[in-house]
Amino acid sequence: MIEHPHGFWQDLYPPGTIQPEAGGWGKVFPGTLPDGRQVALPVRVLPGDGQAAVASLIVNQASFVVEEALVEAMADAARPFAPDVVVGVPTLGLSLAAGVARALGHARMVALGTSRKFWYDEALSEPMSSITSPEQVKRVYLDPRMLPLFEGRRVALVDDVASSGRTLGAVLRLLARAGITPQVATFAMLQGEGWRTVLANSPFPTLHVVGAMETPRLARTPDGRWRATEGGE
Repeated sequence: MIEHPHGFWQDLYPPGTIQPEAGGWGKVFPGTLPDGRQVALPVRVLPGDGQAAVASLIVNQASFVVEEALVEAMADAARPFAPDVVVGVPTLGLSLAAGVARALGHARMVALGTSRKFWYDEALSEPMSSITSPEQVKRVYLDPRMLPLFEGRRVALVDDVASSGRTLGAVLRLLARAGITPQVATFAMLQGEGWRTVLANSPFPTLHVVGAMETPRLARTPDGRWRATEGGE
């Protein structure tokens, strides 16, 4: 189905198109949208002993058709919570947040940042890393000029993938420090279950977390293929 690395995340396939091979999954795993359509995701082997992997989504390499389908599903999932403000998480969550905000009828969204502007307050920041860049620790900032936008408002948090939960935990600590209580976090993909532990120990353990797609962690089989472990389909 996918002959080249640049072919991933480009098309929407009818329900059931992507099926496991004999003995497990190969190099392709399906991300399934709420309506059953599928996105071809590459299987990425995680650092370590080579026995664990995930289905990967890099939104800024996806086609506009796929991105728009993800945004539509994310907005639909967030809509029941009636958010007044959409907050985008850098880096890959920012374009999704803009799309979700537009789909919800908003005139703008609020972007968090990893570049410290001279007027920022260090107290409104948190260290942050992710599963794809575990050794790269940055700080995530909230522009203090944006604080009035949150007063008395319902808040939706938007990011691309929830996996280890490191980024989610950092952002929730930042929002708590700013006195902001989010009602929902909507993701393009929920990857495994690791993020649930971080959420349970965060300032907002009962936060509603929703996703356009869900995929599991994968474990290598004796014949070199992959089987689903925790989380997802």
